[in-house]
Amino acid sequence: MLILIWLRGLLARRTGRLAAAAAGIALAVALPAALGAFLATAKATMTARSIQRVAVDWQVEQQPGQTVSVPMPGTSKRMSFARIDGLESRQAGQTLTTGAGQVLGLPAGYAATFPGELRLLAGNANGPLLAQQTAANLHAQPGAKVTVRRPGLPDAEVTVTGVVELPAADSLFQRVGAPPGAQPQAPPDNVLLLPEGDWHRLFDGVPRDRVRTQFHVRIDHRLPSDPAAAYTAVTGQARNLEERMAGSGLVGDNLGAALDAAREDALYSQVLFLFLGAPAVVLAALLAGLVTRAGAPRRTADQALLRTRGASRSTLVRLALAETALVGVTGALAGLGLAALAGRALFGSANVSWWAAALGLLVAAVTVLPPVLPAALRATTVAAARRPVGAARRSPAWLRYGLDLWLLAGSAVIFWITSKNGYQLVLVPEGLPQLSVDYWAFAGPALLWTGAGLLIWRLTRTMPITWAVRPLTGGLAGTVSAMLTRQRAPLARTATLAALAVAFAVSTSVFDTTYRQQAQVDAELTNGADVTVSQTTATQGQLAAVPGVARVEPLQHRFAYVGSDLQDLYGIRPSTVRLHDAYVSGGTAREILDRLARQPDALLVSQETVNDFQLHLGDQVRLRTENGRTVPFHYAGVITEFPTAPRDSFLVANASYLARTMPADTTYLISTDGTRPSQVAVDLRGRLGPTAKVTDVETSRQVVGSSLTAVDLAGLTTIELGYALALAALATGLLLALGFAERRRTYALARVLGATPRQLGSFVWAEVALVGVAAAVFGALCGWALSRMLVAVLSGVFDPPPDALAVPWAYLAVLAVLGVAALLAAGAATVRAARRPPLTVLRDL
Repeated sequence: MLILIWLRGLLARRTGRLAAAAAGIALAVALPAALGAFLATAKATMTARSIQRVAVDWQVEQQPGQTVSVPMPGTSKRMSFARIDGLESRQAGQTLTTGAGQVLGLPAGYAATFPGELRLLAGNANGPLLAQQTAANLHAQPGAKVTVRRPGLPDAEVTVTGVVELPAADSLFQRVGAPPGAQPQAPPDNVLLLPEGDWHRLFDGVPRDRVRTQFHVRIDHRLPSDPAAAYTAVTGQARNLEERMAGSGLVGDNLGAALDAAREDALYSQVLFLFLGAPAVVLAALLAGLVTRAGAPRRTADQALLRTRGASRSTLVRLALAETALVGVTGALAGLGLAALAGRALFGSANVSWWAAALGLLVAAVTVLPPVLPAALRATTVAAARRPVGAARRSPAWLRYGLDLWLLAGSAVIFWITSKNGYQLVLVPEGLPQLSVDYWAFAGPALLWTGAGLLIWRLTRTMPITWAVRPLTGGLAGTVSAMLTRQRAPLARTATLAALAVAFAVSTSVFDTTYRQQAQVDAELTNGADVTVSQTTATQGQLAAVPGVARVEPLQHRFAYVGSDLQDLYGIRPSTVRLHDAYVSGGTAREILDRLARQPDALLVSQETVNDFQLHLGDQVRLRTENGRTVPFHYAGVITEFPTAPRDSFLVANASYLARTMPADTTYLISTDGTRPSQVAVDLRGRLGPTAKVTDVETSRQVVGSSLTAVDLAGLTTIELGYALALAALATGLLLALGFAERRRTYALARVLGATPRQLGSFVWAEVALVGVAAAVFGALCGWALSRMLVAVLSGVFDPPPDALAVPWAYLAVLAVLGVAALLAAGAATVRAARRPPLTVLRDL
C-alpha cells in the first residue's frame, strides 16, 4: 500500500521529472527497436533482391561421356550448347561474317520459365533468334537469312525471327566448375538461339567435343529471409545434388553466388546497426541518468522525511525499486510504441524487436536506480539530508591522470594502424562458408567518442567562467561566476551531454548524406551516366536532340592485349569528361586528365597492371589488337575506377589518338536535364530501335551488387536524424530546465535578499549561453572528427570511397534552430518562474 501511495505522490508532484526520465528510457528503447526492424527488413530485401536478380538458379552441366539420370529439383529445362566456327549474312549486296560463336538449343517454354534470361527486342521468339550484339555485327533484322558454319559439317542456313538481349550472358556462358580466375573474361559476341528441335537437327552430327548439355534449374524460393541462412540452405542443396549425381554433373550455383554477396551486405547492415545504434543508446541512457540525478537533492529530502515518520531502510529500498520499475516499464512501452509507429510508417511493418524492452529495463536499472538507491540507504534526518554539500576539493581520478587524452591517443593510434594495413571490416575467409566482422575496427571510433566526451567534460569544468559570462552579465560577472562555479559539475554534465548529442546528430547526418551521395556515384559508375547508349549508329548531335537530354559524352571502347592479358581499352576526351578524384591515384582527377591531354599517346592503367608489368611513369606500353597490330603508348598515371569498366584491369587513353591508331566502337554517356533517366531511356529505345543497347542509372541501382548501395536507407535515415534532433533538444533544453527547477529555492532566496528579475535573468542566460556555446563548438568538432573516422572505417560500404564528406547543411541548420529554441524555451520558462513571489515558491518547496 505504501508503495502505491508513494508512486501516486510521485505521479502527482513529480510528473515532469518522471516523464523526462521515462523519455530518456523510451529513446534508449525506440532507436534499437526501430533499427532492429530495419535490419530484419533490409535482410529480407537483400534476399528477395538476390533471388530476383538471378535468371537461372542452377546450371547443372553434364560431364563429357556421362549421363545425368538424377531428377532435378524444382523446375528444370534441358539446354544444349554448340561451338561453331562463325556466322555469315548477306545484306544489301554486302557479305558480313563473324568469328567463332555459340548456338543454343532452347526447349519449349524456356523463356516463360526463366524470363530474366531472354528479353525480346524485335520480331517474335518462335524461331531462330540472334543476340543483340550478333545482330548488330551482321546488320541482321527479323526475316534475314544467316548461314551457320558448323564444325565438321556443311554450312546450314536459318531465317531469323527475332532479336533478343541476354541480360545474364556472363552466367549463361560460364565455365561450370571452374574457379573464378579461370572463367571467360567476357561472354561470346556471336550467339544464335534455336528451338530445341532445330538445334538437334543441325548439331546432333557435330563432334562431341564441340557440344555440351546443361540443365537449367529454378529451385523452390521459400528460403530464410536472412541472406546468410538462405546461402547455407541453397549451397547445401547444391552439394546434395552433386553428391547424388556421383560425378555425372557439376552444379553452377548462380543463386548461391548472389546470396554470398548479399550475406556480406547483411553483415554491413549489422555493422551499421552497431555504429549508429550503440552511441544513441548510450546517450539516451546518460540522459535518463542525468535527469534522475538532477532531482537527487529533492529526493534525498523526501526520503529523509519518510525516515522521520518511521520508514525503514528496506522500505525506502522498495520505494526506490518501485520508482525505477515505473520509469523503466513506462519508458520501454513508450519506446516500443514509437518504434512500432515508425516501422509501420517507414518499413511497412509494425514488428519490433522485443529484446529492446529488456534493454530499456536494463538501462533503467543502470541509470535510474544508482542515483535513487544510495539516498535511500544513507538518509537519516531532514536536516542532514538538506545540508548543503560543497564541491569536492579533489578532481576525479580520470581527470587527474588524463584518461581522456589517453583514450584519444589510443583512438588515433588504432585508426592509423588499421588504415595503414588496409583492413577490411567484413572478412571473407577463403574456403569458409561463414563471414565475420573485424570488430577491432570499432575500437577507434569507440575510443574517440569516449575520449571526446571526457575531454569536453574537462574543458567545461575548467573554463574561465568569469571571462566567459562577462559579455552577458557586465558588473554582475563576479557574482554570476561565483554561482556558476558552485554549479560547475552539473553545468559540465549538461554541456557534455548536449555536445555529444550534437556530435551524434552531425556525424549521423554527414554519414547518411555521404552514403546517399555514394550510392548515386556507385550506380553511375556501374552504368556510366544517367543513361548509357551503345551499339548504335546515331550521332552525338542526334542523341543531344532527344527531349530530356542535357549532355552527351562520347566514349570509345574496345579490347587490347597488354602482354598476354586482354583488357578493356577506353578512349576519352580529357577536356570534357568528368571524373571523381577517387577514380585516380597519384593526384587529383583534373591533374591526371591534364597530363593525358598534354600527351596524345598517354595511357592510364590500373594499379594491378602497374604491379604485374613493373611499369614506371614514362615507360612505353605496346598494346596489341586482336588481329596482331601493335600500337605504342606511354604510361602516364594510375586509374582505379572508370564508368562501365571492370574492377580489376582496364586502360584509358585519348580518344583522338585511339581513333587514329585503333578505331573502336563508341558508347555515349548521357546526362539528363532533371528528367527521370528511366523515362529518357524509354524514349531513346523507341527512337534507336532494337539493336541499340540503352541502360539507365535507376535500373543499375536496383541490380548493383557492391556493398549496401542496393539497400534503401531512406527510412533508416529518417529515424536516425529525427532521433538525433529529439536527443539534441532534450539534452540541451530539458537538462537545463530541470537544473533550473532544482535551483528555484536559490532564486527565491535571492529575490528575498533584494535581487531584481533582471539580475536573476543574468544568472539564467549566462548558464544558457555557456551550455549552448559549449554544445555547438565542441559538438561540431567532435562530430566532424567522428564523421571522418566513420566514413574511413566503413569504407567497404562506399564503392568508390567519397572524394569528400557530404555535409547536409539544411539538416544542420534545423538542428541549430531546434537547439537554440530549446535553450531559449528553458531559459524563458526559468526567468518567468523566477518572477513568482518568493514566499510562494518557498512554501511550495
